Amino acid sequence: MGRYVVRRLLQAIPMLFLISILLFFLVNITPGGPLAGFSRSRHMKPEKREMLKRQFGLDKPLPVRYVVWLIGNDWMRVDVDGDGIADSYGTRKGILRGDFGFSFSTRRPVLGEIMDRLPNTVYLMGVTFVVVFILAIPIGVVSAVKQYSFFDIAVTTFSFAGQAIPEFWFGLILILIFYATLNNPFTGQPLLPSGGMYTLEAGFSIWDRIRHLIMPVTTQALGWIAWYSRFLRSSMLDVIHQDYIRTARAKGLHERIVLGRHALKNALIPLVTMFALDLPYLFGGAVVIEMIFSWPGMGRLYYQAALLRDYPMLMAILVISAGIMILSNLLADILYAFLDPRIHYD
Repeated sequence: MGRYVVRRLLQAIPMLFLISILLFFLVNITPGGPLAGFSRSRHMKPEKREMLKRQFGLDKPLPVRYVVWLIGNDWMRVDVDGDGIADSYGTRKGILRGDFGFSFSTRRPVLGEIMDRLPNTVYLMGVTFVVVFILAIPIGVVSAVKQYSFFDIAVTTFSFAGQAIPEFWFGLILILIFYATLNNPFTGQPLLPSGGMYTLEAGFSIWDRIRHLIMPVTTQALGWIAWYSRFLRSSMLDVIHQDYIRTARAKGLHERIVLGRHALKNALIPLVTMFALDLPYLFGGAVVIEMIFSWPGMGRLYYQAALLRDYPMLMAILVISAGIMILSNLLADILYAFLDPRIHYD
């Protein structure tokens, strides 16, 4: 297993390098350009625009800009304002040394902006994943064991509805009901807050944090619970009719042991693949959910960066997301071997 992991990590290096090249050129050739946000000002003089182009390194050819983005430019003098002195904000070390540059919109280090938002996204998406698996796995197992029962029919109806309802519509409906319509009978305040992570004027309160989580987690989890439970139901139906399940029952094993130790472990293997594809949400967040509920996370940061043509921020988020996607697929392969002893990599 150890050699397999090392081999996969070594294979990921050229793959990530090619992905970074593709992303860099696609981001930089999009219409508008990084100075589109500044060009809205009618009072910007041409010399100011040229200074900004030099400051952001946009006066250089695209391949040179990629090399600077990758390995940095601290090996040469960068005179941004033309005074003969190398400016510190014009030099950078490159992403290979952990320097993603400065944000075009905030002039702050990109990595600092990401680290400010990342804990909020991990907090929201982590709670969502926990809720999804706590509910989806039992629902899928019971639905498969009691095939064509009333419970199975109800779960199937819920699954189709959960996958069909758009997130943005469902989130707005929750806000309309629990914030704009229903009030707390004791305080007269809205039953649930419309957005944010916590109440600004209140001190730290676990109940306040939970109230702010209810609507975004419910909106995000609805589709995932529907999809995961339906997928696990189909996987369980394939497994429980296998010969080794009949053999386990013939040996007199308790039904819970047959389903939990033998059937469920093998049925979870396809589900692990789906989880690996969804794992990058822990970093990238959910753009629609964070925008609707004003959640200060990575999804909202990505939307703002795309709106303002903040190329360094966009590249950082996209490249790190691609790296997490590669690592999550490696994690899925490792979990395959854990769930099914027949799978070997060495």
